[in-house]
Amino acid sequence: MQRKGILFIVPTPVGNLEDMTFRAVRVLREADLILAEDTRTTGILLQHFEIKGKLLSHHKFNEHQTAGMIRDRILAGESVALVSDAGTPGISDPGFLLARSCAAEGIEVQTLPGATACIPAIVSSGLPCDRFCFEGFLPQKKGRQTILSELASEQRTMVFYESPRRLVKTLEQMAVAFGPQRECSVAREISKVHEEHCRGTLAEVLEHFREVEPKGEIVLVVAGAPAEAHREHKNKYKEERDCGEEDGSEE
Repeated sequence: MQRKGILFIVPTPVGNLEDMTFRAVRVLREADLILAEDTRTTGILLQHFEIKGKLLSHHKFNEHQTAGMIRDRILAGESVALVSDAGTPGISDPGFLLARSCAAEGIEVQTLPGATACIPAIVSSGLPCDRFCFEGFLPQKKGRQTILSELASEQRTMVFYESPRRLVKTLEQMAVAFGPQRECSVAREISKVHEEHCRGTLAEVLEHFREVEPKGEIVLVVAGAPAEAHREHKNKYKEERDCGEEDGSEE
């Protein structure tokens, strides 16, 4: 019986190339195929570590078309390594669809520990990190306000990814939804030369980035709701629900 190959999920540095692990370099060297979100970006990384391998483009625009073919190659015995432009594939990057497809076929999926922007941002924020929720990128338009309203009572520390051009707008909306005095931290360019952490209330951090144009890769960490605010939000929701049941209205 032919032995199945393995799908390796390989994190790559979010900035500093020294964050690449020895194991990640070895896996990329030994893989029969390397799947890259952007072959140009990954090509630079491979060249730096003197890795020669077969590169194939695999991104959010073609992953539905390529996942089946890649799965079949692994079933035929090939080892495949998946990387994104930076960080861990599958975390706000392509990877979930392929990992699920392989797992459904009984293919071994190994995810290497490694670089991610989320964990350094929350640990450096000074906010509680024993319990937190990762929200990734908020919707750009539809559903954005609804999600922020739902998160207003979230008691765990919250982690978001955001683009520099939308950061000010997001901070403005959070100040309204969570209150301007909610603590937060904006981590910018993690592990890079111009790494910066801006901490304070939503109002204070908003004022800073209104004066200083945000640039680079950004992770926004926001404190959870205090217990009192959480109870008030639940009571308000219960009152609105009970009222709706009394007048026979539906959401």
